[in-house]
Amino acid sequence: MSTQASDLSHDKEKGVVYREDTLPVEAAPEDAIVRRFGRFGPFLAKLFASGVEARGVERVPEDQRETKNMWNNLLMWWSVNTVLTTIPIGTLGQAFFTLTLPHAIATILCFGALGGVATAFISTLGPKTGLRTMIITRFSSGYIGGTIYSILNILTQLGFSVTAVILGGQTLASINPGTLPLVVGIIIIGLLSVIPCFVGYNLVHYYERYAWIVIFIIIMFLWGLGGHAGFDLNAQKPLEDNGRALSADILSFGGIVFGSFTGWAPVAADYNCRLPADTSSMKVFLLTFFGLWIPICFVEILGAALMTISNPAYTQAYAEGSTGGLVAQVLSPWGGGGKFLLVLLGLSVVANNIPNSYSAGLSMQSLGRPFAFIPRFAWTFLAFVIYTVAGVAGREHFSEILSNFLSILSYWTAFFIVIVAEEHFIFRRRGGPLGGYNLDDWDTPSRLPLGFAGIIAGCFGVAGAVVGMSEVWYTGPLAKKAGAEFGADLGFELAAGFAAVVYPPLRWLEIRLTGR
Repeated sequence: MSTQASDLSHDKEKGVVYREDTLPVEAAPEDAIVRRFGRFGPFLAKLFASGVEARGVERVPEDQRETKNMWNNLLMWWSVNTVLTTIPIGTLGQAFFTLTLPHAIATILCFGALGGVATAFISTLGPKTGLRTMIITRFSSGYIGGTIYSILNILTQLGFSVTAVILGGQTLASINPGTLPLVVGIIIIGLLSVIPCFVGYNLVHYYERYAWIVIFIIIMFLWGLGGHAGFDLNAQKPLEDNGRALSADILSFGGIVFGSFTGWAPVAADYNCRLPADTSSMKVFLLTFFGLWIPICFVEILGAALMTISNPAYTQAYAEGSTGGLVAQVLSPWGGGGKFLLVLLGLSVVANNIPNSYSAGLSMQSLGRPFAFIPRFAWTFLAFVIYTVAGVAGREHFSEILSNFLSILSYWTAFFIVIVAEEHFIFRRRGGPLGGYNLDDWDTPSRLPLGFAGIIAGCFGVAGAVVGMSEVWYTGPLAKKAGAEFGADLGFELAAGFAAVVYPPLRWLEIRLTGR
């Protein structure tokens, strides 16, 4: 952000000093927004004074950082993932890939660890840069590349939100069938999600710090009630494939699990960019990793375990009401108490949907300066309208949406993470070709990389996904060779691998030719 010379004065003791009414946007975004919108300025000033966050994608200056949300690197992700929305991911292992429970558990733990490591790395960049995740991509893929990633992330977060509001609505509607229409349930979940996102960063952190407690207890109840109903380790044994077909099933389910972790990577730095720049990266990494890996694995394995209950009432509940119906059946022995817990579970998806809504608004701002001029909360509200309408439209196809969405999601997040990581560890390392980040360049296209290395590497990542993906509607040539009848989904592995090989030489050439 440029600042006119007339906006500055010089003090022998303080050095360069900004006039109070001309502070750069990074330092005082609320003042800039109030001035920008003229006659609406007084209303916006009252809004910001009441606690609504004004800061959008602007960098957080070092003197405005704070340490109070350090432990939310663990607790926030624990709350976000200890929710009803995580259960159906575990059910896909049996519903779509006929895996036995031991194989489903092993797949969840291993692919989950890989996805957790990748997402935790992205999280460490928040305190280092003071930037939101999509803005960080500009330092590897340029302004245009960052815009492309922002578009992908908008679709990703809206997709997550659609699955969240549908599942939450299904659960609320299943409590007393015929009483609450599914459409109304979806709208209720959407409205509850948008409120803390509208207010902003501090309320999001406050809510997520405590939301996990009650829901974690309910998840423990589900484990106990499910065990009482009878988990059967061999329930899927007659249906499970063997040989190449079994390995294909594991790889395909593993891609979905990986996507359930790395789906948070494009937003991971959005929630700790206000921590001090000297915050320990290892501490951030470990807190984020365990905040993701423990709850996601714990709840996804619960979903897989519930699918092994062979009681006809439970299988019928899943067939008629998907995951929401199955969970309602598990809680049914407790009568009215079970219905109350079901209400809380249905509402738990709000904790999962909050970061989707909040970061979708930030990604819309990241599309470019004209979009950044519009306040963050306006984009958040637009995201709410879009995913609520889409949820109402797709409410009868939840399982299909979830399976296809998470598989495709893992493809682009894989090459996005690889490109950002190679930029950080190879080219931005101390003593490396660029020696670090010039963070003041975050919104200056002429001083950012041109982006051809990142964009071309991303295109190669897409090519890797295309030849390696295995979906209902398309199977790539390498996926066919790796599996049996339906192929093996190698999309995220090949997307990451192709990008990892192509990016370093192209980026070296870009730096050699342009110096940035």
